[in-house]
Amino acid sequence: MPGTRTTTRSRRLNVWTTARQAKLIRLGAELRGTNVSSFIVESACMEAEHALADKRAFTLGAKDRQRFMRALDRPAREKPALRSLLERPSILEERE
Repeated sequence: MPGTRTTTRSRRLNVWTTARQAKLIRLGAELRGTNVSSFIVESACMEAEHALADKRAFTLGAKDRQRFMRALDRPAREKPALRSLLERPSILEERE
């Protein structure tokens, strides 16, 4: 299963559920032939991998891909307001 390993589990997570959610989870685990803990961990890891994949990769159609590639190939433009912002000391660097 995605996100799980055959190593010994050494961390504990506690979750609160409604009675309906707990019953649904138990039924899902039973249907898969696994215990509730394994079902929850495997399901949560799979969902986490999906959430992370959405932030790492994206797909574009041919037209949008061409527009995106043209934007990447365009020379950088000077943005005075951005330069000014980046040249100012951060609040962590300022001293009184």
